[in-house]
Amino acid sequence: MTVWYAILFLIVLALCYIFFNFKRIRQMKEGTEEMADMAGIIRSGANTFMKTEYRSIVAVLAVVAVIFTLFVEKTSGLSFLLGGAMSSAVCVLGMKSATYANVRTANKARESLSIGETVKVALCGGSISGLAVQAFGMLGLILILIIQKGVDHTSVSTGLIPLSGLACNPTVMRVSTYSLGCSIVAMFNRVAGGNYTKAADISSDILGKIRHDLPEDDSRVPNTIADFIGDNVNDIAGNCSDLLESFVATMSASIMIAVTLYQTHGHRAEITDATFSATTTFPLILAACGLIGCLIGLGLANVKKMGDNPSRELDLSTWISAGITVVLGGFASYKIFGPLAAAGSLYDDFLLGWASPWVSAVMGIVSGVAIGVITEYYTSTDYKPTRTLAEICDEGEAFVVTKGDAIGSRSCLLPVLLIAVSLLISGKVCGTYGIAISALGMLAFVGATVSIDAFGPIADNAGGLAESCHLDPEVRKITDKLDAVGNTTAAIGKGFAIGSAAFATVSLIVAYVGNYTEIGTELSLNFASFFVVAGGILGGALVEYFCAMLTDNTIDSAKIMADEGDKMMSIPGVLEGTVRPDYNKMIRLAAQEAIRKMVVPSVLALLIPVVGGLLFGVQFVGGILVGATIVAIPRAIFMGNSGGAFDNAKKYIEGENIPGEGKGTPAHKAAVTGDTIGDTRKDVVGVALDIFIKMMSTVANTLAPILKSIALIK
Repeated sequence: MTVWYAILFLIVLALCYIFFNFKRIRQMKEGTEEMADMAGIIRSGANTFMKTEYRSIVAVLAVVAVIFTLFVEKTSGLSFLLGGAMSSAVCVLGMKSATYANVRTANKARESLSIGETVKVALCGGSISGLAVQAFGMLGLILILIIQKGVDHTSVSTGLIPLSGLACNPTVMRVSTYSLGCSIVAMFNRVAGGNYTKAADISSDILGKIRHDLPEDDSRVPNTIADFIGDNVNDIAGNCSDLLESFVATMSASIMIAVTLYQTHGHRAEITDATFSATTTFPLILAACGLIGCLIGLGLANVKKMGDNPSRELDLSTWISAGITVVLGGFASYKIFGPLAAAGSLYDDFLLGWASPWVSAVMGIVSGVAIGVITEYYTSTDYKPTRTLAEICDEGEAFVVTKGDAIGSRSCLLPVLLIAVSLLISGKVCGTYGIAISALGMLAFVGATVSIDAFGPIADNAGGLAESCHLDPEVRKITDKLDAVGNTTAAIGKGFAIGSAAFATVSLIVAYVGNYTEIGTELSLNFASFFVVAGGILGGALVEYFCAMLTDNTIDSAKIMADEGDKMMSIPGVLEGTVRPDYNKMIRLAAQEAIRKMVVPSVLALLIPVVGGLLFGVQFVGGILVGATIVAIPRAIFMGNSGGAFDNAKKYIEGENIPGEGKGTPAHKAAVTGDTIGDTRKDVVGVALDIFIKMMSTVANTLAPILKSIALIK
């Protein structure tokens, strides 16, 4: 129990640092009266959207919690609500910090005309989001473990209304329902936030750049302000809940697999209770090591003097956080598993003795960093793929779309290969436990990766405020440079989210098989069974259907918003700049469309494993999970990287990096078309796919004992 309280103390320290940074951001100056006014509109709109969205989310959470409490496990409803609360807290805190940091970043650029000073403000705002993800994700899980006095592999429990044959392990159920609470909030936030931001962004581009030939982020376009808000509700709040859900899922899967391992091998004399305690404790200790690394890496960035190369400064924070995680993780593995290895009490799967879990974690860490580097290569204007895409824009839209698709497809191979190799090595040196630890290793320093990802939307908003508030062109040059870097960090963040989702889903599938397998028998998902094959085919098709739903919803909303914006801009005085458009009406329209269209896709992910399992059993659901994962991972990478390349190719042209090309040229308009296509890909579909597969896997884990007992056709 002492170790749990030590981790809790570390979490409290991290929360103190988070709120210190939040207070520091609030105390900075907002700038001119016009900047403060525009920032207030953005902040108010974001708050209104979140309040409206959470009315629906709370209703769903309450209904599901009651079902769990009554029929599954009597305390699981509370752990489910705790997961929803932790995810919601991160969303709200992240969004609020971003809506304060955006205008202060713009003002720092205005006052200092220094890239280094401006980067520090944006990163400070982003670090609030990132560290909150790690701290709150660990907080809920550590509270569950403290309250139930650790992990118990022997006890069984039922709901308040016991159902025959549905007794379950309460520890596993509380951990899995905590993860599920995080998943449901993440799905709603990603689907609704993605629809909101990209419908606003696409309609703003259509009105400003195509129909009226106005500068980007011009305040005469009413959709622009909704776009600013969307950056916060999706790229900040949605991303926070997304990565928190992955982080929690990997910790939960590690604990569940540890329980399964002991139940399968614990009859052997050499496998002691100390072995069980070590395997259930190590995941939280590894996460704590990562939190220490993030606090040091981001803390150094806060105090050191930064130069004029934002990418290098941001990369340095990531490398420091990852490096400290590797070193501390190795020390922790030695201290926890070393005595067991000496006593011969480790599982046979631990081929490298005490170092086996550490090697698995390192594989995940290296994969996460490498996927970020690969993503940067395919999406950054510093490298050939995006520059080639920009240079071909003068050939027209067809060439742009075809080339962008090729870049997206080509970018899939190396990340998927990395994931496959890491899983193979981790599984070989540490068995199924190693797969889960590898996933956790990738996310152990999630605080740093989310902080740097959140830097992007804050910089984007700062640039928009500089344009809409008519600041000096030199200010816009600084914010544009940060925005271009932010596009790359956002693309890297999306690649990291997809990669971590792949690892998390694989570990959840392994845990799922363990949850329905008889105690004392080997884990098995029979791919020779037609049930599994049929489920796999259906899982892949469901991914494509999910993509189509999200794309249709976004384009429909964008069309409605573009038409409404056109009506507003036809009002006398709006285009002349003497009359302000009705921003609030456009903000309400964006929120209504997003919330109306978030329910069906979100509920789909919740119901698929339930309906499939009740009809055809656990093997069929296992096939669905594997098929969906195999299709979703490369699809999500394609969506994210092609979208990032489209976006940065447009910015490369706008920066006049190609002789004779710039804003307003045919090449630029072709690039805008590509960017419009990429918006839905990278910020709606790609980012929701990873939650789709994780949520299905989490639901399946939670309901595995039930599905095993009452499937209609077996």
